[in-house]
Amino acid sequence: MKPFLLLASRAEDAAAEDEYEAYLRYGGLDESQLRRIRMEQAPLPDLALEDYSGIIVGGSPFTSSDPPEKKSEAQHRVERELSALLDRIVAADYPFLGACYGVGTLGRHQGAVIDRTYGEQLGGVTISLSPEGLQDPLLAGMPAEFTAFTGHKEACTVPPPHAVLLASSAACPVHMFRIKQNLYATQFHPELDAEGLVTRIDIYRHAGYFPPESAEELMAAARTFTATEPMKILRNFIKIYGR
Repeated sequence: MKPFLLLASRAEDAAAEDEYEAYLRYGGLDESQLRRIRMEQAPLPDLALEDYSGIIVGGSPFTSSDPPEKKSEAQHRVERELSALLDRIVAADYPFLGACYGVGTLGRHQGAVIDRTYGEQLGGVTISLSPEGLQDPLLAGMPAEFTAFTGHKEACTVPPPHAVLLASSAACPVHMFRIKQNLYATQFHPELDAEGLVTRIDIYRHAGYFPPESAEELMAAARTFTATEPMKILRNFIKIYGR
């Protein structure tokens, strides 16, 4: 099988390593099967899509809807590089799974409105599949409703006009969509379990997602939820596109 490629952009080493380990664990992969590029560290090298089974974009502290003057030089570079890569990915209908940051990147690239209207606090939420989601192969074996972890300042207010809506929550109407046949984006985290969320709460307590003094309370609340169904998305992605 050709390896999959994880494009990451978390500057904090602890968060970056925890995310990578989660994708390995829940994707059923080893390090030779999931290569990683940390985009925040250096310019993206030339990529030959034919060298990989598919591309995954992980979560990010970058907020695509921020005004340009508030974005760092690294964020501007990452956004330019992802946009250029998505030009090729979309044209080829190449296997792509964007988790959390994927909504902002694939969504904006395809004409969605991304803003802060439907941000959600860190924690467990109930995700509901649409009729199309219930029929989508990437969501095979999943119930109509399930618990997933989320935490995002921005979300998709208006999806791309040609996107297929696959999942929603009560507070966020666009939690997952598909472009063409093989391009997917989720707002929730398919790789994240309760302990992983606790780790991120600790790391990002001063990043503006929540009042720093509420971190311990959020950690305790996270441990009251169990999220096992979202990981099926990763396993299905590997099963469908691994070649």
